[in-house]
Amino acid sequence: MSAPHSVPLPVPLPLPAVETLPAGLVSLDDHEAFAHTRLDDQAWAYFSGGAADEGTLRANRSAWDNLRLLPRVLRPLAGGHTRIELLGRTLAHPLLVAPVAYQRMAHRDGEIATAHAAASQGAGMVLSTQASVSLETVARAFGAYAERGPLWFQLYLQHDRGFTRELIQRAESAGYEALVLTVDAPTSGARDRERRAGFKLPAGISAVNLAQLTPPPAHPGASLFDSLPGHPPTWADVQWLQETTRLPVLLKGVLHPQDARQAAALQVAALIVSNHGGRTLDTTPATAAVLPRIAQAVAGDLPLLVDGGIRRGTDVLKAIALGARAVLVGRPCVYGLANAGALGVAHVLRLLRDELEIAMALCGCATLDQASPELFFDPMS
Repeated sequence: MSAPHSVPLPVPLPLPAVETLPAGLVSLDDHEAFAHTRLDDQAWAYFSGGAADEGTLRANRSAWDNLRLLPRVLRPLAGGHTRIELLGRTLAHPLLVAPVAYQRMAHRDGEIATAHAAASQGAGMVLSTQASVSLETVARAFGAYAERGPLWFQLYLQHDRGFTRELIQRAESAGYEALVLTVDAPTSGARDRERRAGFKLPAGISAVNLAQLTPPPAHPGASLFDSLPGHPPTWADVQWLQETTRLPVLLKGVLHPQDARQAAALQVAALIVSNHGGRTLDTTPATAAVLPRIAQAVAGDLPLLVDGGIRRGTDVLKAIALGARAVLVGRPCVYGLANAGALGVAHVLRLLRDELEIAMALCGCATLDQASPELFFDPMS
């Protein structure tokens, strides 16, 4: 197991400037607190806020804390590692960067810096449809590293199916390895924090990969259901997507066991258990609470990933023990980006990996396949 708190960057980062990590950042909470001083009020509201009263946002975090680990001792740990198998690849660890839009609001290099950081740390990356840098540019930055993790493209289906097909073809040609269809956001949530801040995109920042998309016709006076933005996906659209692309298709935003079973029946590549970071429908359950039910519903028929509230290496170990193959981390990476560009994102990922290794060793797990629900303390047993 590697030495804690090192941040190896094996390939020089071809960025406009090499930044210095601010002193005193030793946890993801430190990164969040410092980023609050770096981001303006609008950017902070966008990246850190949730929907409505933000109950789900808070629950995502508290659910991981409420799971208590019951470590085993005197276990053999020699040769321990964090490697996993996912979609036909062996990954150095189970960490991926979640799709987050408009990252140039946090740092001038935006998704390019995140790509360099993720790839240098052997982490996977999921690029948002609403990225503020072209998907081709991000793919070139990510592909410069030999020991990189997987690069996936997150997809919102658009009202123009021809445009969606062209976007998929661009992702395929650029080297993306899978498509991640977001299925839990037919509309945006009621984000009070953004509305109080008067959020609007800064000049010069946009969803550049959608620049050529013609807006759908307006329906003045129509209800929300008659004027939903984009193209809210249905199960038929999942089948269309599978038939349209040569890439594996993952579904992101599954919380209900019946939806998980239907996805398994369609033989999607994997599911991401997610409530959109608490940004869409408030009062949905925390992902840590839902994950075991989804794992039971699919019964090993397809891999599960999870996001929402991951802030410590112990959270990652708990997610694996509950049935996930890997985790996605969103807001902390944006905070690291705001604090020190690529170096800040790399530091966030390295902290999580180091903490995961520490948690594994202290729980008696040499490998992640040894993590199971038996790791948890049950006060009723």
